[in-house]
Amino acid sequence: MRLTRIYTRAGDKGETSLGDGSRVPKLDCRIGAFGTVDELNSALGVALAEAEFPERLRPVFARVQNDLFDVGADLCVPFGIGDRLRIEQAHVDRLEGLCDELNEDLPPLKSFILPGGTASAARLHVARTTCRRAERDALTADGEHGVNPLVLAYLNRLSDLLFIAARWANADAGRDEPLWKPGG
Repeated sequence: MRLTRIYTRAGDKGETSLGDGSRVPKLDCRIGAFGTVDELNSALGVALAEAEFPERLRPVFARVQNDLFDVGADLCVPFGIGDRLRIEQAHVDRLEGLCDELNEDLPPLKSFILPGGTASAARLHVARTTCRRAERDALTADGEHGVNPLVLAYLNRLSDLLFIAARWANADAGRDEPLWKPGG
């Protein structure tokens, strides 16, 4: 891929191209879905830019950032068109393995956790909530146009990983998790 000029003027009237070259309104739910995936990727970039971000998590989320470009590439090409980059079961399996690995040393949950603790954990929680929105947007796109079901599974597992990673970041820093106190 080579981008020599960033602006094209092709979207000035509210349309853009999907990955197969077809033109759609910028308000198309597929554009919204991969736009939210891009927002999620940016939230992870902010988390990774923090100097105190746990070193153990850096390669994990650097890989996830790359995967999120794959998710966007998958979402921008109508499902059913072959010979295109698609999220595969191996992507989902990798996230599940990371969830199990990071969760192994964490204490069992006995309460709901408030987003926060360390700055890294708080940023991971922001990414988690953005991921949940990306999943909802992808589900909307699936309902209207159909999407790769593994994209939906990937985003679902990624929100789980982000939750576990936020807990792990607090534990790694020796920081208590902020717990929800109902009514108080």
